[in-house]
Amino acid sequence: MDDVTLGEAARALGVSVDTLRRWDREGKLTTTRDERGRRRVPAAEIERLSRRPRRHRTGAQGSARNRFTGVVTSVEVDGVMALVEIEAGPFRITAAITRDAVEELGLVPGKPTTAVVKATSVMVEGAA
Repeated sequence: MDDVTLGEAARALGVSVDTLRRWDREGKLTTTRDERGRRRVPAAEIERLSRRPRRHRTGAQGSARNRFTGVVTSVEVDGVMALVEIEAGPFRITAAITRDAVEELGLVPGKPTTAVVKATSVMVEGAA
């Protein structure tokens, strides 16, 4: 396998092209440039990054009814955990995730994102 485009590498790794650009800037990913100055990702880098935990790769998991596309409205980091609030149409979703996930996904207010909801049970009680 030769060097591939950022788009091809992003699909292979289950992350966004923006994430790969950020990783390149931060030194977490080594890229080359083609004759037109476009980033290329060596096969060895894809292999190295493929060995990382799958914790932040969602791919096409989850049915359409469990996916909420929206925009990050707030990120509150405290120690190793963070609360991320997403406005997805008429819904407001708050997720407790790790600080590492926030950093790896580049979650900041205004960033488009998708919340994938997976739960075996949800119980809500309210006054009648």
